[in-house]
Amino acid sequence: MMHHQTLYSKIKSLEALKVCIQNDQANGLSIVFTNGCFDLLHKGHVDYLSKAADLGDKLIVAVNTDDSVRRLGKSASRPIQDQEARATVIAALESVAYVVLFNEDTPFELIQTLAPNVLVKGSDYAVHQIVGADIVLANGGRVETIDFIQGYSTSAIEQKILKG
Repeated sequence: MMHHQTLYSKIKSLEALKVCIQNDQANGLSIVFTNGCFDLLHKGHVDYLSKAADLGDKLIVAVNTDDSVRRLGKSASRPIQDQEARATVIAALESVAYVVLFNEDTPFELIQTLAPNVLVKGSDYAVHQIVGADIVLANGGRVETIDFIQGYSTSAIEQKILKG
């Protein structure tokens, strides 16, 4: 049974996370990094994160803050859930080891700071388009893309709800 404490302890500040990751890597663990808004967590996200976690020993999920989601300009109603809610739901997934919130427009600084072994994005990106890919590759790491299951998206769920 997962206790309250364990769930929230997965959500780290960047400083705390950096220490955890350095320890993990010193112990020979491979660290996987991905990022997103994860506004309404759906089957597509769960499948994606599970596959991402399988690419290494521990998965970090960097979640956009509310301000950065608004700057991405998805729609006026987004994010539907606030950053604390989104981080908590992601932290509840078994496949996820760590969650960190980031306020920048891209996770470039996070990737630079954390130096993960594997960087993962959806296959709607080409490797050369993935922010931070150059850093990870220069560090001897690898960049992977994962196909999203068709038919699942936060926007599609939002539209269904709006149609009532």
